[in-house]
Amino acid sequence: MKNSLFITVILFAFMSCKNETKKEAVPVESDIVTNDVVSVSGRQLMVNDEFYLIKGICYHPVPKGSEVKRDFGTLTQDLELMVEAGINTIRVYAPIVEESVLDEINEAGLKVIIGFGYNQGGKNDILSGSFIDYVNKYKNHNAILMWELGNEYNYHPEWFDGDIKNWYTAMNDAAALIHKNDPSHPVTTAHGDLPNELALSMSPNIDVWGMNVYRFVRPETIFKEWKEVSEKPMYLAETGADSYMQIAKDGYEQGVNELAQADATEIILKATFNGQDICSGVTLFQYTDGWWKAGNNEVQDTGGTAPNSTGVPFDGSPNEEFWGIVDIDRNKKQVFDVVKNIYTNVNQTNN
Repeated sequence: MKNSLFITVILFAFMSCKNETKKEAVPVESDIVTNDVVSVSGRQLMVNDEFYLIKGICYHPVPKGSEVKRDFGTLTQDLELMVEAGINTIRVYAPIVEESVLDEINEAGLKVIIGFGYNQGGKNDILSGSFIDYVNKYKNHNAILMWELGNEYNYHPEWFDGDIKNWYTAMNDAAALIHKNDPSHPVTTAHGDLPNELALSMSPNIDVWGMNVYRFVRPETIFKEWKEVSEKPMYLAETGADSYMQIAKDGYEQGVNELAQADATEIILKATFNGQDICSGVTLFQYTDGWWKAGNNEVQDTGGTAPNSTGVPFDGSPNEEFWGIVDIDRNKKQVFDVVKNIYTNVNQTNN
């Protein structure tokens, strides 16, 4: 009896020690999830306190057909091609509402610049204030790089009762609200070319200035101009070339001309990355040809214009449906290998 009681006490003590050990166990490192912190330091964009160079692409995948609507049905294929090309950042013109899309982008190792429009019928837009709901929903998603307000709105004062100051006020207020709700991601805008004194003075809450720059093959000319007016980071939110020559010029034949696009893009990207002391990178316009831009969405049309875009290499004429680095069926155009070579070899540590 005494021996049995002694053995029972010993077993109970042993089991108690085992249970206590389990309670004190800490999670293994793989169980701990930490999100990247994006910030600015001087003229540089930072991710986890390391310089982040944007090697990006503008992405608005509208398939050919009668319905003009963005569709992520080809996302897996698109991400595979983007990763191959060395792309680390996607810029979208409207919020991605499908969390699964953001998840897949993050799993591929890319980040996203999320664009908000001013008046989108109350859907995640600035006018209604609903954009902040999206920010709060996704501010902890690791795919987010920056929040972007507007796209070339400085060319459209008619959208703001004829007074562009109304836009700058709305933009600055929206940026302040984002800062209040999300301290871990900078706020940017996509301004048409160099912002003037009015834009800068009325928008102190913009952290990083994106600029859509079409100066033939000389986007770097804006870097010196920017250095003289601001100490903030900037990046090229749009630049590039199309693959259709409206006229024969500079040795390039009229018509579909992938060589012209490839040559122009090579010059543009090399000049951009030579200016890393001022410029935090580029989201090249664009990933796929956009058949929805001009005319019949069932065919690829020539024509189509955009404000202040006469600086398109080499013919000075934007053909809006010919800007992709891949065509509508995801076949690589000649420019794809140019982008891949430069993005994967640029002297920068980020992927």
